[in-house]
Amino acid sequence: MAETLSIAIAQVNMVVGDLAGNADRIIANAMRARDDLGCQCVVFPELAITGYPPEDLLLRPAFVERGRAELDRVRAATSGIALVVGYPLRADGRLYNAASLIHAGEVLGTYCKQCLPNYSVFDEKRYFVAGHAPCVVTLEGVRIGISICEDIWQDGPIEQAKQAKADLVVNINASPFHIERPSERFDIVARRARDNALPIIYVNMVGGQDELVFDGASFVVDRHGALTQRCAHFDEALVRVDFDTRPVLTQRAATIIPKEPLEQSVYRAIVCGVRDYVTKNGFKGAVIGLSGGIDSALTLAVTVDALGADNVEAVLMPSRYTSDMSIVDAKSEAEALGVKYHVISIEPMFDAFLAQLDPVFGMRSMDVTEENIQARCRGVLLMAISNKSGKIVITTGNKSEMAVGYATLYGDMAGGFAAIKDVPKTLVYKLAAYRNKISPVIPERVLERPPSAELAPDQKDEDTLPAYEILDPILGRYIEQDQSPEDIIAAGFAPDVVYRVAAMVDANEYKRRQAAPGVRITQRAFGRDRRYPITSKFKSRPDAA
Repeated sequence: MAETLSIAIAQVNMVVGDLAGNADRIIANAMRARDDLGCQCVVFPELAITGYPPEDLLLRPAFVERGRAELDRVRAATSGIALVVGYPLRADGRLYNAASLIHAGEVLGTYCKQCLPNYSVFDEKRYFVAGHAPCVVTLEGVRIGISICEDIWQDGPIEQAKQAKADLVVNINASPFHIERPSERFDIVARRARDNALPIIYVNMVGGQDELVFDGASFVVDRHGALTQRCAHFDEALVRVDFDTRPVLTQRAATIIPKEPLEQSVYRAIVCGVRDYVTKNGFKGAVIGLSGGIDSALTLAVTVDALGADNVEAVLMPSRYTSDMSIVDAKSEAEALGVKYHVISIEPMFDAFLAQLDPVFGMRSMDVTEENIQARCRGVLLMAISNKSGKIVITTGNKSEMAVGYATLYGDMAGGFAAIKDVPKTLVYKLAAYRNKISPVIPERVLERPPSAELAPDQKDEDTLPAYEILDPILGRYIEQDQSPEDIIAAGFAPDVVYRVAAMVDANEYKRRQAAPGVRITQRAFGRDRRYPITSKFKSRPDAA
């Protein structure tokens, strides 16, 4: 047995479907771990060859076959260091979520994930068959147990590795971020380590994939469950973990990067999600409708931080109802961030629509119809600029609005990606305040003035909705915790408000189903997480007609 064992954590940003590119990243990081860090082993995240989640690409035989071919290329191209690599394995006509330990061109052991998650954003049982056996491989005299993501959340797999005489467990992951997830991960891994008296290396993916964001924050715990090392959040990292092997396997002192505060972690998650969605999908930048309100101001700041000011374009689209203050504040935001902006009045096209529709509308009074026409004029302008420039439209709606349908289909909902789609309005203000601490880019009065869509005279959000300080807690209970209106009322909220909010949420599933994908930061984001039928006669209020 060697006196020391050095293992590199490769916290990398893989691209789903980029099989050759992912293999190149694995090879490059393995060589760096060998040559620059002097490690004997390097560990990559779950399904590193394919990226995660590959979803229905796994149903294509050619995809799996090419993934295996790229694994073989990795095996042939690496020497002088062992690798733990995740990939889809087809064996005996079945497909497994697998990981192999490769050394000197040989596969020394292969593990098949035993616990397949099939909840929330995960549906691995659609694709994979569960494994049943532990995999413990000896490297430099140390017996290393391999496990994959959900295996550590459930009883059984880590206990099997312990029974198979493992000295150390490596757990590879593609664990998406949400607000509570980093703490939950640590708690469960620490408990597994304590219960089995085994040190655990937890390796997580980093980067954005559609709605999901992987935050990295890989870490190590000792056999007592104490945190001994933690990597960066939301950044790629290649980090050395050193163990003394005698008399018992013991980790040497290492750096523990502090856990990020809530607002910082959420803001960085959104920046990561926007950056990777835009760049991985090949857009030339982003276009944002800038209103002078808090939502578009935060979205602009996030997008500039993700892509750089030179790659972002803002469009101010005032109407007869837009206040001078809004125009001044919007210009101030764009200038503070160094963003090119255009001012295009929607009045001529709004008038043209009203004139053309007058024979149809007749003497009917103005209502939400005319408000929506204004929003749709703006959507047409933004999409035209997007088409001409090759830049994606980033929409600016928040979760509170999406929940109750306070948004216009083909208007402010028009676009390709929704940066703050999963951010409740009250958190929008906190994130804006956090961003202003870095540099003051959002005017203070934007944070202080009552929010308004400015689609009608003297309009305010609270004319239509409960105050956000009341609305957001109700939505959190109803959407994220699936509480009934009666349970929410029992918690102290007014019955008429609760039933009205629940009815609005229920009635607007058809809008949400047509919304752009957006960054997930909560446990129940609209889209992959929360799957409700559009056509449904079930009412949250039993006596509702």
